[in-house]
Amino acid sequence: MTQNTSKADINFEQELWKAANELRGAVAENQYKDFVLPLIFLKHISERYEIRHDHLLDLLNDKKSDYYTLDKEEQLYVLEDPDEYLSKNTYIIPKEATWQFLQDNAEQDNIKVLVDDAFDLLDQTVANFRPDLKGILPRIFVKSQLTSRQVGGLINLLANPKLSVKENPESDILGRVYEYYIGKFAIAEGSGAGQFFTPGSIVRLMVEMIEPFEGKIFDAACGSGGMFVQSLKFLQAHGGDKRNISIYGQERYDGTLRLCKMNLALRDLSFDVRLGDSLLQDKFPDLKADFIIVNPPFNVSQWHPEDLPENDPRLFGPKEEFTTDGNANYMWMQTFWSHLSDRGTASVVMANGAMTSNNRGEKNVRQFMVDHSMIDCIVRLPDKLFLTTGIPACIFILSKNRDGKDGTHRERTNEILFIDTSKMGTMESRKLRVFTDDDIDKVTEVYHSWRNINASYENVDGFCYNATIDEVIKQDYKLTPGIYVGTEAVEDDGIPFEDKMADLKIQLKAQFEKGNTLQKKIIENFEKF
Repeated sequence: MTQNTSKADINFEQELWKAANELRGAVAENQYKDFVLPLIFLKHISERYEIRHDHLLDLLNDKKSDYYTLDKEEQLYVLEDPDEYLSKNTYIIPKEATWQFLQDNAEQDNIKVLVDDAFDLLDQTVANFRPDLKGILPRIFVKSQLTSRQVGGLINLLANPKLSVKENPESDILGRVYEYYIGKFAIAEGSGAGQFFTPGSIVRLMVEMIEPFEGKIFDAACGSGGMFVQSLKFLQAHGGDKRNISIYGQERYDGTLRLCKMNLALRDLSFDVRLGDSLLQDKFPDLKADFIIVNPPFNVSQWHPEDLPENDPRLFGPKEEFTTDGNANYMWMQTFWSHLSDRGTASVVMANGAMTSNNRGEKNVRQFMVDHSMIDCIVRLPDKLFLTTGIPACIFILSKNRDGKDGTHRERTNEILFIDTSKMGTMESRKLRVFTDDDIDKVTEVYHSWRNINASYENVDGFCYNATIDEVIKQDYKLTPGIYVGTEAVEDDGIPFEDKMADLKIQLKAQFEKGNTLQKKIIENFEKF
């Protein structure tokens, strides 16, 4: 079952957004994230250091502790030992890079310089132990149009005790603030925001369906890391251990990759995310993932397939027959399939056009995938689920565990499950629809009952249908769920057909008579003129 507690924080989150107006006038809304999120990251890392420092100090003064000592030099040695902090996944932070230092100097005229200097210090400190995080905090405040008063006001806002890890150690409060701002920035960003944000209810549905309990998780278009964070939440909700998952990601845009690294570091996740175009610069050529959860860019044209090597191992066949410069959708599919482990499963958001496209380079791939039993399930999504695009979308679930040999799932190599959710979801605003917990549970339970051993599945008219591969072939390999699920059955009201027809005749005769009467009155009125 899904668990969603975000509604309890709505008022709190709305206040956060209002407070971000400290930036209004000097910074465009689609740039708020560049200023707020790095400060949140610094605050988190700084408070983790303070928490560990204070805990060590307590241990050094506790007679029952193995750390106990009255020797000041020994105490200082322990408090300044990097390993004592690294063991708790944190670092010794220089005073000028701490949140307390920035808060103490928030009213100073040179606060913009102090913030940028703090970013430099923290960036260098973290990079000493995590070279892959080098450059995560760029100098951006001094060169901005923000006034010192605005920067100080933002710091004071984020200094609220409700946003403190020390005050709320179990709440993941900064992580939730981070997620909220990313979502709000996506609204402000408009159509360009798709590169770093996928709406939460879609991500939750994808994660709940494929259940990433343990193993390697990969996202070849990872954006700000939302797929990974939701996988962590799923794991925690089901009593799992985050040490049992390994995270790998690739992202094309440097600024978005920084958001992703900060987002994952806030959750103490170990990860390997790299910069590059996944289609033409696959940074993980040897990676075999147990789970792929991804929302790649839709319908990318002119992506230069001619730059692919002729023997690219991802391709299902000759490059000229299995790629097209007009659309990269099915190059993404081939990329994901190549990265799945022997028992791996992928959940992929894709434009609806991918289900029916007759372009040779696309249809050849789709036909190959159907013929070779790669597609496990297709989910048609309703409209208005995305903040950033009006393109109708669906979810492809690809799987290499369809032979029934993993001990958990039944054999289904000759079947594809089709689910139509086009009538589901709730309008949260005039422009945005979201899946409710009940919606997600309904789809997830149908998929699991279909694929799991000893589960009970039944087709539901208008909602889900278990099609054979032959049925799909007869439909010219079209994968639109509506072709297979049919229309929803109308509940019988128990009134015999003959009685309904008799009533209909009476109503129709009465309407005809009334119409004739009106017609006569209209003609009479015309004759008076």
